[in-house]
Amino acid sequence: MLEISKDIRIEDWELTESFIRASGPGGQNVNKVSSAVELRFEAARSPNLPPAVKTRLKRLAGRRWTTEGALVLQCDETRSQARNRDIVRDRLAELIRKALVAPKKRIATRPTLGSKKRRLKAKKVRGEVKSLRGRVDPDS
Repeated sequence: MLEISKDIRIEDWELTESFIRASGPGGQNVNKVSSAVELRFEAARSPNLPPAVKTRLKRLAGRRWTTEGALVLQCDETRSQARNRDIVRDRLAELIRKALVAPKKRIATRPTLGSKKRRLKAKKVRGEVKSLRGRVDPDS
């Protein structure tokens, strides 16, 4: 069981781990030992996550979200299978914790008079600079 917060826990049946051969350093060992971990979390079917959290999690996950609604994370950072397993579980927990935080609603504000004047003055100056870039007339 993976504890995310005091009221959200991910059960073991929702997680599927598979071990694959890692790329990178490790010498001959890398060809023999499956130390990389692929963690699959069936997020769309999870009864422990509220719908709003699932929506935010899908947006945060990006390409790691499958068409079936599963979240797939991989880790091959270390040569130890157990350490990679811990790292990928921590990543999943952190991703779900980020999804738990609802974004703040933006309150629309009007620009101040000073900011409007500064913007128009900057546009005027920029226009003058561009107008001076024209061809130089040799007669005048």
